[in-house]
Amino acid sequence: MSNRGLSHIGLSTLDLDKTREFYEDLLGFKPVVCDTIEIEEGGKIRHIFFDTGHHQLLAFMEARDVPGVPREYDAGINSGLGVPGGFYHFAFEAGNESALAQKRDELRTKGIQVSDVVDHNWAKSIYFKDPNGISLEYCCLMREFTADDAHMQDRFKLPLKALDDPINALQSPDKH
Repeated sequence: MSNRGLSHIGLSTLDLDKTREFYEDLLGFKPVVCDTIEIEEGGKIRHIFFDTGHHQLLAFMEARDVPGVPREYDAGINSGLGVPGGFYHFAFEAGNESALAQKRDELRTKGIQVSDVVDHNWAKSIYFKDPNGISLEYCCLMREFTADDAHMQDRFKLPLKALDDPINALQSPDKH
């Protein structure tokens, strides 16, 4: 069987309404499945799937009064695990450099704090967070991969702060 990409990524949220507003209204992802799951032992789970493109889905679950599920927890993943904010993140495809810059400007117009475009040599990216504190990225490839790219090697340096706060740490010097 050949690899066919991702079907979906499942995440949690404490506020599905706020999460839906962000992903649907601000990012423009279409909800394709919304359901409520009744738990036999008590409580319910609200569940929503967004099509992020090419039928690759991003799903969120919100537990309501489900035994054994805490009412409050860190849905942002990274700080709950005690690792920098960039360790667990999700990157959406921007398509090309022009679309990436357009997406950055669009998100800023909608009041979302977004990094400047960051050049990784093989790709360019922008970084931001969702209302759950989940680290997100829009990215576009800038060239074809080479055999050399697959060899582990020193490529660049970053300040430690960039792993936790790329939005502010990777801004152009004239933006500070």
